[in-house]
Amino acid sequence: MSVTSIIVLMVEDDPGDVQLTREGLKGSKLAIDLRVVGDGEGALAFLKRQPPYADAPRPDLILLDLNLPKIDGREVLQIVKSDPALRTIPIVVVTTSEADSDIQNSYGLGANCYVTKPVGLDQFLKVVHSIEDFWMTVVKLPSPPP
Repeated sequence: MSVTSIIVLMVEDDPGDVQLTREGLKGSKLAIDLRVVGDGEGALAFLKRQPPYADAPRPDLILLDLNLPKIDGREVLQIVKSDPALRTIPIVVVTTSEADSDIQNSYGLGANCYVTKPVGLDQFLKVVHSIEDFWMTVVKLPSPPP
């Protein structure tokens, strides 16, 4: 039986959060291929396979921070969810913001899930494991459009 890897695009500008996510996914029973870009501009280039990401794979799941340099996560969310070729990719907003306006706006723009980053290490790892368990074992992810 061949193992198909699940490609996760993490759009995050905080290296500490990226490292914690890598650590949290390290012990996974699944083959998770975590790709990371540090800003919204890079995320859109990755998703649209523009240089330097011309050979980028289509992600099965996007973990998106809202507060990003260059192009804000809210704008990335809006662009992705309005693009017929990309809109079926599930997007989990993972951010420090607990503002009701950010939560409402994210869901209004098409986010599939909104998670507030916890402060402590153990809680952060618990969130990573919860995302992994739900989105990669419970949920049936869509195939790319033809």
